Amino acid sequence: MDADPREAVAVAAAEVGAEHASARFRTELDIEQKDDEIDLVTEVDRETQRRVIAEIRERFPDDAVVGEEEDELKTVPESGYAWIIDPIDGTQNYTRGAREWVTSVAVVRDQTPIAAVNVSPETGDTYIATEERVERNGRPMTVSDESNTSAFLVSSTLRYQDGDRPGIERLAGDIFGTFGEMRKLGTTQLTLSRLADGSIDAVVGLDEQPNAWDTVAGVYLVERAGGTVTDLDGNRWGPGQPGLVASNGRAHDEVLEAAQAAFEATR
Repeated sequence: MDADPREAVAVAAAEVGAEHASARFRTELDIEQKDDEIDLVTEVDRETQRRVIAEIRERFPDDAVVGEEEDELKTVPESGYAWIIDPIDGTQNYTRGAREWVTSVAVVRDQTPIAAVNVSPETGDTYIATEERVERNGRPMTVSDESNTSAFLVSSTLRYQDGDRPGIERLAGDIFGTFGEMRKLGTTQLTLSRLADGSIDAVVGLDEQPNAWDTVAGVYLVERAGGTVTDLDGNRWGPGQPGLVASNGRAHDEVLEAAQAAFEATR
């Protein structure tokens, strides 16, 4: 079976976007707040999204587009092809000059991913998953084989806001009591990418409805690399489901239990 031509376009579009954002990295930026003081957007976010969309629509003008910025769709259609774009995942890092941010592009068919690309230009990493391959920088990648929970590196994608503090405190306590160490990168897509390449062992997010642009590409990378991704009820994860618990699959139940306890602490 021939590869879907959208796979190559996903790679090209993500690379075009990352190149533009990287050219403006650590320059003077016009920064705006969205919903709160840590939810930021810059003119580069918008410019980058437009460039990514232009690359896609040159080949597939009739496909749906879900994008974080501006007036694109905010939910994934149930049928047909749809592109899911986060022009700069990790905008707060980007505005501070920190290298941990990515341009993310995924394409789904009837809500099922067929390609995902996360380009992290400042760390020099490109993560690609298709129906035929999953790789970092052109080399096959896989989740870690760590099974000792006391050695697990667990990353949180929680945002440190007042209403989330009880859950964060509970999750941190469970992680430091049960697992090896807790990490936080400030970008969900790069965090999931690093789970896919074996750099960390699990990821926990407690958002009741995670945004598609923050998750879909990274989830596909993890699954194609051999990992497990569920919602907070333990069901296989999909857009619109509550929370996100991802792991290398070796101790998923233990990670899920910690996530569930943390989520209950926020209620």
